[in-house]
Amino acid sequence: MKINHVAIWTNQLEAMKTFYCQYFKGKAGHKYHNKRKEFESYFISFDEGARIELMTMPDIVELEAHQLLSCLGLAHFALSVGSEMEVIRITEKLRSDGYVIASEPRVTGDNYYESVVLDPDGNCVEITV
Repeated sequence: MKINHVAIWTNQLEAMKTFYCQYFKGKAGHKYHNKRKEFESYFISFDEGARIELMTMPDIVELEAHQLLSCLGLAHFALSVGSEMEVIRITEKLRSDGYVIASEPRVTGDNYYESVVLDPDGNCVEITV
């Protein structure tokens, strides 16, 4: 068994697509649009592993930052970039482009090398080897 994809609701469909494609070498499929439901989505594929589905509809509810810290659900997901140097390079590129670095590159207590960045919607994305 394996994870096929993770789905993320967003009010910034194009910005989120650009983020995952530009910084993590994702490849966006064609935009799906259901006119009746006013639903749009992209699947972002990577060279290997699970995909990310980015989804939007006009009536999506946006939570405040303090609500995100205390709600049940997905806390973060991790993207493996292959090396410690690549973790550092991507983290620094994201920083220089104005993204929030939530956790600097480091070795964690369970011996992972990672940093954490917030995507355009504030989702925590671990960048790991």
